[in-house]
Amino acid sequence: MDDALSLSTLVLALSGQLVQEIHTHVSEQGFADLRPVHGFAFARVSRGDVTTAGLAEHLGVTKQAAAQLVEELVRKEYVRRRPHPQDARARLLELTERGWAATRAADEAARAAVAPWQETLGAERFGALTADLARLAPNGPIRPAW
Repeated sequence: MDDALSLSTLVLALSGQLVQEIHTHVSEQGFADLRPVHGFAFARVSRGDVTTAGLAEHLGVTKQAAAQLVEELVRKEYVRRRPHPQDARARLLELTERGWAATRAADEAARAAVAPWQETLGAERFGALTADLARLAPNGPIRPAW
């Protein structure tokens, strides 16, 4: 197998493993009603100043699909809507305390999931890998692989 194909396979495998480990940990921390896609939504909502339309763009889905996702997260008390200060028709989305707690659990899970990678590579090589990946990563939203 050539290096390009090997790298593609390895990055995809690590990405899938990372998402699954984060999801499993978050579920075990009392958030079993969440799915991995919710984490991608939380990542955008946590940065503030986003509407359902903005979330749709971030996730790469239709406005209708994003509206259904937001409605689910509101119903489960992870997200709330508040009036938009410049647009009476729009609502800004924000995480509730429950949403922030799930986000903290996901952050903790991400750290735990990559800890074995740090141990295997050592701090210096892990730091270099992280820096290299940062140079290669696209600017823009991190989206689920639909």
